Amino acid sequence: MNRYPRDFRGYGQNPPDAQWPGGAKIAVSIVLNYEEGGENNLLHGDAQSEAFLSDIAGAAPWPGLRHWNMESIYDYGARAGFWRVHRLFTSHGIPLTIYGVTSALARNPEQVAAMKAAGWEIASHGLKWVDHRDMPAEVEAAQIADSIRLHTEVVGEPPRGWYTGRCSINTVQLAAETGQLDWISDTYDDDLPYWMEVGARDQLIIPYTLEANDMRFATAPGYITGEQFFSYLKDSFDTLYAEGQEGRAKMFSIGLHNRLIGRPGKLAGLKRFLDYAQGHEGVWFPRRIDIARHWAATHPHTRRERPSQMALARFVERFGSVFEHSPWIAERAHGLELGPAHDSTIGLHNALARMFRSATPDERLGVLRAHPDLAGKLAAAKRLTAESTAEQASAALDALTDDERATFQRLNADYVAKHGFPFIIAVRDNTKDSILAAFAARIANDTATEFTTACAQVERIAELRLKDMLP
Repeated sequence: MNRYPRDFRGYGQNPPDAQWPGGAKIAVSIVLNYEEGGENNLLHGDAQSEAFLSDIAGAAPWPGLRHWNMESIYDYGARAGFWRVHRLFTSHGIPLTIYGVTSALARNPEQVAAMKAAGWEIASHGLKWVDHRDMPAEVEAAQIADSIRLHTEVVGEPPRGWYTGRCSINTVQLAAETGQLDWISDTYDDDLPYWMEVGARDQLIIPYTLEANDMRFATAPGYITGEQFFSYLKDSFDTLYAEGQEGRAKMFSIGLHNRLIGRPGKLAGLKRFLDYAQGHEGVWFPRRIDIARHWAATHPHTRRERPSQMALARFVERFGSVFEHSPWIAERAHGLELGPAHDSTIGLHNALARMFRSATPDERLGVLRAHPDLAGKLAAAKRLTAESTAEQASAALDALTDDERATFQRLNADYVAKHGFPFIIAVRDNTKDSILAAFAARIANDTATEFTTACAQVERIAELRLKDMLP
């Protein structure tokens, strides 16, 4: 099957009510990345020095060499930055989620002890802080397993969450396949958690951020001052908080790094933001594990049959009658590049309508002629499809007086005699009186105009039918 895996739809225009605890209007999830001691370094068995996310402008890896300046910047994050961040958050009573590179955690036992004493969640940030994009899947899977093992040794319990960061196309699937993680954050695609089906596992995804993130102090364009960081965080918070006041509560992720935000001038902006956010009512500061537990309890996943995943026979069985007596439309639509965007009413209707619109005039005429007359002989003989029966009943066309029935039959005969196909209208959008009025008005149109109008009505009928079948 020709299938497109990326999901551009997500929750669509009607996301779920997060129902954060206590009626909170926003969930502010603050993450501290702990990477110091897990970065690229010859001491760690790597082929070059680190070059990513530091205050060294234009840093590049040094193949076969240690980079003393780079190392000392990472050392600052562990020696000074971490403790400054630790004092800030413990004094504010805000718990953090740690994205801990496992090999870094193993080299920093005092910091790990402080994290645990503060009640912070320690999630896994992978075995090493290196690029995984070219890593073979079997090698990455082995590293994930080794990271979970080492994490359990160092922390005293296995991680319940995962974020690789410099990940590969395989990372999320490989992490989910361990079956050990309550949440994974290697995506940036939403403001709410969502479920991903990976084989038999329903995996919760808690999206992360690269923009409300102090990494922008080390990128161009980026933040120069702590005030710029504060301003961006405040604007993000205000926008999401307002949405929460409107009943559309979201999650606000903030990403931090010891060697970046731990510098005094940068931390000042973060402190101003924490003071600002805590000055509002209805703000929840959860760890990511708290979000995961809330979402699993409040919004558990329910699997459903998805059009884009159906085999041809099942697809035609399910949707072959959406266009009246024209299963060939569903057969052709199944061959399109379908994906998650087509698992909704709007998406699948678009795929089916494309096949109807691209059909030959004779094929489209055949679809029009497949529709029954309104309140005609087939209805009287109870020989309509189930869909047509329900639709005509919705406008009380199954309960006409003798005079009304005679009027419909006369109009039907006159319309077919003139145009060569039945009068078609989306009955569920109308009443008996509006249908009669449209009948009387449209019968005078030229056939080309009526062909176009009838085709549009056929598409509308199909859309209404799909609404009964899909989200």
